[in-house]
Amino acid sequence: MQFRQQALSKLQSPEELDLPVRFARPQGWLVLTVTVLVMIAAAVWAVTGTVSATVSAPGILTHGHGSYVLQSPVAGQVTEVLAEEGKQVTAGAPLVRIRTAQGTTTVVRALAAGRLTNLVATIGAVVTTGADLAAVERTTGTRDPLTATLYVPAENAATLPVGAPVDLTVAAAPTQRFGVLRGHVAAVGRAAQSRQRISAFLGSTQLGEQFSRAGQPIAVLVRLDPARTASGYAWSTSDGPPFALDSMTQATAAVHLAAQHPIDWLLS
Repeated sequence: MQFRQQALSKLQSPEELDLPVRFARPQGWLVLTVTVLVMIAAAVWAVTGTVSATVSAPGILTHGHGSYVLQSPVAGQVTEVLAEEGKQVTAGAPLVRIRTAQGTTTVVRALAAGRLTNLVATIGAVVTTGADLAAVERTTGTRDPLTATLYVPAENAATLPVGAPVDLTVAAAPTQRFGVLRGHVAAVGRAAQSRQRISAFLGSTQLGEQFSRAGQPIAVLVRLDPARTASGYAWSTSDGPPFALDSMTQATAAVHLAAQHPIDWLLS
């Protein structure tokens, strides 16, 4: 009833035109001012600011020449292993001896010079024709520089420009202690890599399955930045790890794309 009476009294005296009208409270003006300032700052940032983006992908350190798998030409038993995993072998070097059921001995030799990255054959093992015995990474010498091969999802590979900086987290060198390995994109493949093609290049069916698990990726070649460190390459720390890096070491890469203005990034 009290509100009703107040309303009726105002209707009865509508000539209170000389009274000041309050359009907004001070708190409202403050909110409005802050909102306008935020909008101006956002507009300026959209035009003058930059947005950085990265593309992450798994990869592996190699000498860049590919690998090959040696398979047994006969069925029989391995009687001797003549090479050591991780060591360099020359073209034609004997690696494994196999004795067949007929008593003959077959020597399996390296097809090309390289590093023996995986030795499957063991003394006494019985193998069938076509069984994998060893994988050899092709190299021209122990001083061949390492490169990183990344396997990037096809939908992301098109955005990677040649020359883009790359940070590599190497499994053998903890990031908290040694930082990340530095490099730059050297080439971006044009064709998707099948599981079989990856396996043939790396000499490992397991790696082929691993890198193609999410679909057929694009291979991206990264050249590592040289430096006077123990590893021979540049790191985010001054020295990096106090040891040399081995080929076939897995890594995770972050490729840094060129910075864009936010308005361009939103429209792209």
